[in-house]
Amino acid sequence: MIYCLRENGGGGVVENETIDFKRVITDDVEKEIVAFLNTFGGVLYLGLDDEGSVVGLDQAKEQALAVTDRIKNTILPSPLGLFNVEVKKDSEKEYVKVTVAQGLEKPFYLKKYGRSPKGCYTRVGSQTAMMSEQMIEELYSRRVRDTLSNVPSPNQHLSFSQLRIYYQELGFDATSEFFLQNLGLYTEEGKFNYVAYLMADTNSIPITVARFRGTEKLDIVERNEYGYTCLIKAARQVLGKLEMVNTTVVRVTGEAQRREISLVEKRALREAVLNAIIHNDYLFMTSPVFEIYDDRIVVLSSGSLPPGLSEDEFFKGRSLPRSRELMRIFTDMELSERLGSGMKKILKIYPKKIFELSENFIQATFFYDKEALAILRNQIPEEVGERRAYVMRMLSPTALKVLALLMEDGAKTREEIDSTLDLSSGDAVIELRGHGLIKKDASQRYSVK
Repeated sequence: MIYCLRENGGGGVVENETIDFKRVITDDVEKEIVAFLNTFGGVLYLGLDDEGSVVGLDQAKEQALAVTDRIKNTILPSPLGLFNVEVKKDSEKEYVKVTVAQGLEKPFYLKKYGRSPKGCYTRVGSQTAMMSEQMIEELYSRRVRDTLSNVPSPNQHLSFSQLRIYYQELGFDATSEFFLQNLGLYTEEGKFNYVAYLMADTNSIPITVARFRGTEKLDIVERNEYGYTCLIKAARQVLGKLEMVNTTVVRVTGEAQRREISLVEKRALREAVLNAIIHNDYLFMTSPVFEIYDDRIVVLSSGSLPPGLSEDEFFKGRSLPRSRELMRIFTDMELSERLGSGMKKILKIYPKKIFELSENFIQATFFYDKEALAILRNQIPEEVGERRAYVMRMLSPTALKVLALLMEDGAKTREEIDSTLDLSSGDAVIELRGHGLIKKDASQRYSVK
């Protein structure tokens, strides 16, 4: 069975510039990774024959760990954040998949040979080839000089309590004296770099979520600032806020089957938000912005496509992280999945036209699902009158569920609401009462006004 055909969703997949198969793990693994880093990125499958059929690896998990260590310790500049190593299984046979992004700090090379033809490799068709001195010099002359890792933080008095807590919660040792160094938070001169600034407990980076009345940027009704703190914390706050706004409704079909529909497909929106935060050009001195309208959610990040990544490659899901350190930290925090998967998830559901690419910004516009929007409008009581549109925008998903229940079944106590919906309705009840949509009688029962 040729697993790659099924995994990539097409037929005729063979070794090429971005795909390579190895039956066993050899001493050439690092060369293949260096070649992908220096070219367009790619995927190395270990435990597959030359035809792409799974032959399997013994002790695949242990071998995957060994490959990870070899990549981390034998390649410069550090490739951390630019590769994922996964153990896969097909027909009871395990193999290893190594996904590699191209890097901005080219040329990458084998540490023991330095930046020389013996240490630098590139992909030529389906082959890995040694680079010439001229190729190395040309690649080095075009490398991006100012990255988040080598630009000093504007503030050198930084603390990282929040970041350490996040790592400790996931079982990492965040108390080591080498913790910050291992995350790449220093420049070569030993100063905190801009990645450290973004991960510090406090910084001056704003991340805005703004809600507008109607479909134009004229009347702002809510503005939340989630920045000025550790970027991981800010990202989680943004995701939480948009999750509240991205209401999920239930459609009951004629066969009495329930189907949940969100205003915006949840996985696609999450990927777009995280991509905007991770790949934003913070050296451009602007930050990602998230806008909520009556008919859409707009995700805006600053900066054009990274140098070396074409528009075609962008839509194919090829990954070129603007900062490998940020990518590595977000991956550690389980906020970013395998390299190149985000765009594929988005384009599986939405067309390319939701994206607008310019020299200064990348914007993704997610218009609400029409069916979900129609159902949502019908869940709001007609008695609300002119406030229906406002309430529709402002209510949380839980509040809408409680409101729909009370409209359908009549008055209920808190305990009855919680039992019926299998949730805790306390905050939702407070929210609905605050909007003047429900009332409580003397017997502690809630009903629609």
